[in-house]
Amino acid sequence: MPLLKTTVVEQNRSAVQKRRGKALFPTCANTKCASGWLQVWRSRTAPVIEGGWSCSPGCTRVRIAELVHREQTEHARAAGIHRHRIPIGLVLLTEGWITRDQLRKGLHAQKAGEGVRLGSWLTEHCGLAERRVTQALSIQWNCPILAIDREHTTPAISVVPRLFLETFGCLPLRLSDSGILYIAFEDRIDHSLALAIERMSGLRVEAGLVDGSEFRHAHSSILTTRFPRARIVEASTVEAMIDVLTAIVEREKPVQARIVRVRGSYWLRAWKTPDPLESGQHKSAREVEDVVCSLTHFQ
Repeated sequence: MPLLKTTVVEQNRSAVQKRRGKALFPTCANTKCASGWLQVWRSRTAPVIEGGWSCSPGCTRVRIAELVHREQTEHARAAGIHRHRIPIGLVLLTEGWITRDQLRKGLHAQKAGEGVRLGSWLTEHCGLAERRVTQALSIQWNCPILAIDREHTTPAISVVPRLFLETFGCLPLRLSDSGILYIAFEDRIDHSLALAIERMSGLRVEAGLVDGSEFRHAHSSILTTRFPRARIVEASTVEAMIDVLTAIVEREKPVQARIVRVRGSYWLRAWKTPDPLESGQHKSAREVEDVVCSLTHFQ
């Protein structure tokens, strides 16, 4: 009788193994999980969050809480880094592209008019070429000037939520065969966004600038394209946000999910196909879902 019981147990374990893939006894990513060997009997193979399987809703919440608190710490460290940049007017003057009198008039107009950009004013009133402004910004931000290739823009769209393109003025240009994502900005590089995209996608991100007129035209055009499904949620506290994200992950059961913080929001991306970060292949808009969660009183 004991032998028969052992045989049945081994058969059940074999069935669980087939359902879950290569791992014989998958381990819950929650290091404090108390289910022990009961994990073996669970039929669920998902959700998987940042490579770690959670055996129950309770463990999913613990895992998400850990990641949210991690992002709070990492963001605080990044916020402490301050970079001093040479004013664009000084760059233009040093390069000999404008005169001191033109700079003086431009700065006066900038102070007098709310929202006036110095480069735009000099282009409109002093005949400064738009490309000179872009070159000066490139020197100021120590970044390359990128070219827009409209034939290769579409495959890169699904890497970034539409909300971020609208909010942060980002333009995904192309995704190279070697796994480099090129993104462009109009007048300044948002390093925090670039880093978040890099961490989320697993791709190497190269950020640069394009001429203002080209950026605005391409940006308005790309916003009409179909993006991955996304939802925006708000929470009053961190704990409430963790509850919301846990409920979404448990409902969707993604085969992979990741959480990163982008300024004042938390970005959850859930993949619905296997190995999204390892295949190196472009994923269509139907295979991922984004959740952008913000706190009504951000902490």
